[in-house]
Amino acid sequence: VQLQASGGGLVQAGGSLRLSCAASGRTFRSLGIGWFRQAAGNEREFVAAIRWSGGTTYYADSVKGRFTISRDDAENTVLLQMNSLKPEDTAVYYCAAKDPWWRGNYFDSNYDYWGQGTLVTVSS
Repeated sequence: VQLQASGGGLVQAGGSLRLSCAASGRTFRSLGIGWFRQAAGNEREFVAAIRWSGGTTYYADSVKGRFTISRDDAENTVLLQMNSLKPEDTAVYYCAAKDPWWRGNYFDSNYDYWGQGTLVTVSS
């Protein structure tokens, strides 16, 4: 599985960004796709995840109600819509895939494939 993340940028607090993770290489039905982020000086942390088949979603408490993860089957893409952004959301965001999907969402060690990061900067 190859993953390509895009959509990062600079935005003011309260603004929105949409990240995309384009997947290729094989069938995705058994996969779970997650987004993680890593701020400078911090460990990488879980943001959100989606089961490709069925679309069940999972969120970190820090982003629940502000971020929405979804998938576009036709485009083999997972989206992360980020609204009401805060300066503390500033980080490099990574998408990742795990197979099978039922492995725990929150630990990056459960993910087998990683895309390159995309930088999100939220100014105050």
